[in-house]
This record gives sequence, C-alpha cells and structure tokens, in this order.
Amino acid sequence: MKEIVFENVCKSYGKTTVIDNLNLSINPGERLILLGASGCGKSTTLRLIAGLEEITSGNLYMHGQKVNDVVSGERNVSMVFQNYALYPHMTVADNITYGLKIHKLFKEEIGQRLKAALDMLELNGLENRKPKDLSGGQRQRVALARAVVKRGDFLLLDEPLSNLDAQLRGHARKELVKIHQTYGQTFVYVTHDQVEAMTVGERIALMHEGKLQMLDTPYNVYNRPANVFTAKFIGSPSTNIFEAHYAERSIFLGKQAARLPELWSAHIGKNGCREFYLGIRPEHIRLEREKTDSSFAGIVKYVEEYGNRCGIYFEMEDQEVVAICDRTEFRPGDRVYFSLAADKMHVFDKETTMNIGYPEVYCEHFYQYQSV
Repeated sequence: MKEIVFENVCKSYGKTTVIDNLNLSINPGERLILLGASGCGKSTTLRLIAGLEEITSGNLYMHGQKVNDVVSGERNVSMVFQNYALYPHMTVADNITYGLKIHKLFKEEIGQRLKAALDMLELNGLENRKPKDLSGGQRQRVALARAVVKRGDFLLLDEPLSNLDAQLRGHARKELVKIHQTYGQTFVYVTHDQVEAMTVGERIALMHEGKLQMLDTPYNVYNRPANVFTAKFIGSPSTNIFEAHYAERSIFLGKQAARLPELWSAHIGKNGCREFYLGIRPEHIRLEREKTDSSFAGIVKYVEEYGNRCGIYFEMEDQEVVAICDRTEFRPGDRVYFSLAADKMHVFDKETTMNIGYPEVYCEHFYQYQSV
C-alpha cells in the first residue's frame, strides 16, 4: 500500500503554526499536486512526508503504518529539490547512481537502472560531465534521473521546474508524467504554478495559511471551487467576486439589479441566502452594447491583448471587472453592458465564504460533461 494519510497533523515553529490540523489522504500511485502561494505550508507538508521535519501533533501514515518517528532513510522516498542538490565534484553518472551504491546494489543492477534513466530523460552522452558543464535543463533532468533510479514507493518533488524557462518547463512536465506512468509511484508535487498543477496533477490539494482549502481533480477545482479563495486563486485573470444580495427574484450588485434565472432564484431561496458573494470567471461574462433585463452596466478602462483573445477591464461602481473575449470592438471610455452565464455562476456564503452549491439541473449537466 503506497497510501499517505495525514490525520489531524499540525506543524509549528514556536508560536508560529505552519500546518494547521491537516487531514489528507493521498491514494496509492496517484499524482497529487500541493498547490499554493509562497508560505502556505505546501513545502513543509512535503518535508513531513520525507521525514525531514518532525510533526508537532497528529499522525502521519505511510504503507498503512504510523511513521511519525520513522527516519527519512527508512521511508522509501525519492525526492527532487528546487535547487537540484547535485554533487559538483561528481559526474552525471555518479550523481545519478550514488544512492544506489550506498545501498550496495549489484553493479549490473546499477548499470541497468542508469541506462534506463539516461534513455528516458535524454541524457545519453552527458554521463561523464560535471554539473558545472550542464545547462539548467540538463541539471534538472539529472536530479530527476537520480530520483527515478532509486525506484522508491514515493516520489516527492519540491518545485523542481521553477528554475527553468517556459519552453523547458513544458517539456519537463511531459517527462514527469511519463516517469509516473512508467513506475507508478505515489507522486507528490509541490508548486505555486497553476499550469503545472492542472497539467501534471490527477488531483490538486490547494493550501492557504497552512490549511487545506480544496482537494479535487483539476477540472472540479476550476469549475466547482469550494470557496472564495479557491475561485480567486485558480485561473488567470482571476475570478470576478462581487458582493451581492437577492430580492424580488433579482440579483443586486451595488445599486444595479438584473433578473435572476428561475433556477437560481429557487436555489438561493432554498438556501436562505439574501446576502452573498457571487463569482464569475472572466470567460463566462457576455458583453453587449445594449441594456437587457439581465445585464449590468460598466465603463471600459483598459483592453489587454493576448493574441488569440483579449481581456476587457471595466469599472462598475468602483469595482474592477474583467471579461475575456475572442475579439472586441470596445475601447476605453465605452459604456458596456455585461451579463453572467447562469450555468457558470458561483454563489458563496457571506460568512463562511463556502460555495452553497448549484441548481440541480446544472449539477446533472456538469457530471454528464465530466463523464464524456
């Protein structure tokens, strides 16, 4: 069993709590991404798994066994660090196989594992070079190869691609998925990069201030955010969040009102919400030049070109709103009317900031779409 389970785990440094009552189960053989901004506790969580940090309270289980007091070397983990941590005086081959030699594997086995790693990560011909003679991308692949040849049950990666340029990161992400598909290790990957999280992960654990905010598939994290923080953190540009209230089958954003679809009226009424946060992603806003009974008005402030689409930033009662369009004829100073795609709206409780859910018909459509 390659499962990892956190049970009410806390990690503190003096009076500073870094991990706050973490409950998290990582399935055997899955690719889990620990995502969040700097200082959220994601790297500390990874180091707790590796045995490089001690748990303050709670329990950590690996292989179905409690490992709070098990030293790092006995947890059968392979780890890739952000700075690669290569030995500068060793060749590429020696860096990759050093751990295998320490564990006294047979020479033939070491050679076979080295060859497989060199082939997989396209390092053939570099075996006798020192790290100083390698590019950043090559060093990153050597660090990955060193982790791969160990073939531990758990592969832990702490922002291993952050030092690479965009093109190399794209290539390296594919290599990581290929490595996982080949060896089937339980794969835990720390990053602050949403693109890495979405493209590499089978599930994402989003963290903020030491607390788990949401644990789900990339699709669900994007399309069904658990709370306001998740909605705002995931996506670029960020989700628009409005303070809203509901009355007389209409939704009010500031002093402006628009007719709410009957499905949402019934759902909001059933949940007893009158004041709440309303979220809508920029790509789910429709822009028009004419007012309708379901639209709000704003003034265009800025147009941002992305090449294949553009971002329209406009102001509505001192709040900046952004919409994404394939193309636009709007210019700064233009009055614009915008409506919200009803099946893409998110409503969050004003006090808890948690998602109150969706009208049943939208849920059915959502799960049908997922299964296709």
